Amino acid sequence: MRDNQKNDSLDRGDIIFGRNPVSEAIRSGRPIDSVLVARGAKTGAIVGILAKAKEKKLRIKEVDPKKLDYMCGGGTHQGIAAVAAVCEYKELEDIFSLAKERGEAPFVIVLDEIEDPHNLGAIIRTAECAGAHGVIIPNRRSAGLSFTVGKTAAGAVEYVPVVRVPNIPAVIDTLKDKGLWVYGADMNGEDYRKCDMKGAVALVIGNEGKGIGRLVREKCDVIVSLPMKGKINSLNASVAAGILMYAVAEDR
Repeated sequence: MRDNQKNDSLDRGDIIFGRNPVSEAIRSGRPIDSVLVARGAKTGAIVGILAKAKEKKLRIKEVDPKKLDYMCGGGTHQGIAAVAAVCEYKELEDIFSLAKERGEAPFVIVLDEIEDPHNLGAIIRTAECAGAHGVIIPNRRSAGLSFTVGKTAAGAVEYVPVVRVPNIPAVIDTLKDKGLWVYGADMNGEDYRKCDMKGAVALVIGNEGKGIGRLVREKCDVIVSLPMKGKINSLNASVAAGILMYAVAEDR
């Protein structure tokens, strides 16, 4: 489902900046959403910091120096900063462990490049309320577990595993191998009210502007849509996700 908002996936959140503070945050194991390095600054001590970040499989983003100035509120960042995460990311198996612990068929939300941190937070919050066992997001072109997301999720990040993966089409294949039926949300799909979404389900929600990508769409078993009765032909991504999550919950 689409909306017309254009958002930067880097919200200011809790920014750690400067070579020593970032290096110590990585070394100490503090939850980090991403490491930001100014374009052209990959020299000297920063090379070593980025090597540590790669060892810990942290997301690294190269950004315009002016963007980094803004993110750090004008502070002296020395070409590098990190966005602290509100909590640690989980593994895919944590989702299935939670479903097994509850004695339920897995119910997973897959987000294909949701960039607005408020949308991500709202979706995580609704996922917890609707009984989903986890949320999956991509490494790139997606909002992460920043403090804005945590605040919008209203504590739900403590109860819903959020997993970050390098490839959404590949993780859909994994979910299908584990017996989940995959439903993708798109304007040109079948009316969701005509679908029986019982059993093990993965629900795929696309980017705010372009919807689900072509490769992701091709991996889905069924494409579902929400009927539009007004003059506007689409819903905000988090609203569409909420309606469909509760449709799945109703069928379970």
